[in-house]
Amino acid sequence: MMSDRKIKLQIKDMTKKYDNGDGVEHINLDVYEGEIVTFLGPSGCGKSTILRTIGGFLDVTSGDITIDGKSIVALPPEKRPTAMVFQSYNLWPHMTIYENLAFGLKLRKVPKKTIDEDIKKMLALVSMSGSEKKYPGQLSGGQQQRIAIARSLLLKPSLLLLDEPFSALDAKIRQQMREELKKIQSDLGITVIFVTHDQEEAMALSHCIVVMNKGKFDQIGTPAEIYDNPQTLHVASFIGEMNFIKQANGTIAVRPEDIVVEKGAGKGDLDATVRTIMLMGHYVSLTVQHGDDVVKCFIDRDISGQLKENDAVSLKIGKHTTFPNT
Repeated sequence: MMSDRKIKLQIKDMTKKYDNGDGVEHINLDVYEGEIVTFLGPSGCGKSTILRTIGGFLDVTSGDITIDGKSIVALPPEKRPTAMVFQSYNLWPHMTIYENLAFGLKLRKVPKKTIDEDIKKMLALVSMSGSEKKYPGQLSGGQQQRIAIARSLLLKPSLLLLDEPFSALDAKIRQQMREELKKIQSDLGITVIFVTHDQEEAMALSHCIVVMNKGKFDQIGTPAEIYDNPQTLHVASFIGEMNFIKQANGTIAVRPEDIVVEKGAGKGDLDATVRTIMLMGHYVSLTVQHGDDVVKCFIDRDISGQLKENDAVSLKIGKHTTFPNT
């Protein structure tokens, strides 16, 4: 139950305004212990601003931020129980991986024996055992990002902050890194705040997603809630593939997998004409023309074999959301 869980981070009526008037205002959010919460939205929507106010890299204009019930807004970044991982790995090129990882621990006067043990354990956790003597330049981007995450985790932060950490990596490595991060997070039970503009990443990683638009929260919910029940047109268009079909009584938002296609007109909710048929592997992506709207449908391969371009088809609209016409 939600009520049994402890609130780790609380943002209370927080405003951060830049000199040019941009920024975020009246931000309220509770993050529970052991959750991955993702801020998702287009660039410039304010998600990194919020992350940097939590990390202490930006001062808040007003409001409060607490971790474990204690206000942190007056503390400098190094005194906060947070650790931040940026898009650029920020490893020191002239230091070995061991020296990079040990640096923060030495500053905290941790005994050498403990440092050695902790680093060994952490490298195993991020699948980088045996790389102690290497230099950052000898590692791939994905490996460097693992070391950057390991360095943050060694400081045992109460909250791990990740600012688009995988966006410089190619698609396949990104997918691996997501899986790694999810496993590390569940192994350690840490609380993570993640910022991304990549909806697939947000869906794959998060327990809770905060969809942002122009400095405001559009919707907060689990990936399933956001995907199945988008509350605004912005959320509907930002998460996953979505068709918008204009009707007299409103705009229907329906996912391509929630439309059933039958050959021939007059058998469903809407009539349409086949535009394109594309094989995507185990399924087919079909686009059809209905009036001025192009509608995308995901269909089984066996049905697609019966269709060709310009065929008349009927569409049955399954699960959908209707938004009023503005």
